Amino acid sequence: MPPEQPQPYDFRPVTVNDLPLIAGWLKEPHVAEWWDDPAKEIAEIREHIDSVSVEPLIVELDGRPIAYLQSYDPHMEDDHPYADQPFGTLGIDLSIGPPELVGIGHGSAIVRQFVEELFEEGALRVVIDPHPDNGRAIRAYEKAGFRPIGRRHSQYGDVVLMAVDAAEDDENLGD
Repeated sequence: MPPEQPQPYDFRPVTVNDLPLIAGWLKEPHVAEWWDDPAKEIAEIREHIDSVSVEPLIVELDGRPIAYLQSYDPHMEDDHPYADQPFGTLGIDLSIGPPELVGIGHGSAIVRQFVEELFEEGALRVVIDPHPDNGRAIRAYEKAGFRPIGRRHSQYGDVVLMAVDAAEDDENLGD
């Protein structure tokens, strides 16, 4: 049995005290390009703090908050555009906050570690939905084991729906 590898990222629930930090990240050009109005997004994240369908998280590296991550169950929301995915599917969204941490491998590493944890908790599939023009995110998610399964247009805009299945975990994650 191989030794357990250290997990560099910690995932903790978002608190109201984190909202100013997230609001600042949402104003960064590399984040603002892909998210809606920061005030609207912060209001939604605030609602998610007590939600049963969406889990908002702060990603920390060595105790430093570096990203906003949320996971959600598309089957727990009325008319969710991904409710056609198999039961046991969870969706995730990620935004790295500090600009100096973008483009150096954190995105794929965070997603890979978090997806492994979701599979350990029983998820059967994880989906993520970058905008078709967000090549950096698409490449990061492919590096983390995701594959495109279709294009979608919904209230969230145009997306490339990408998925990784628990059965593929050993084959794709960590490559």
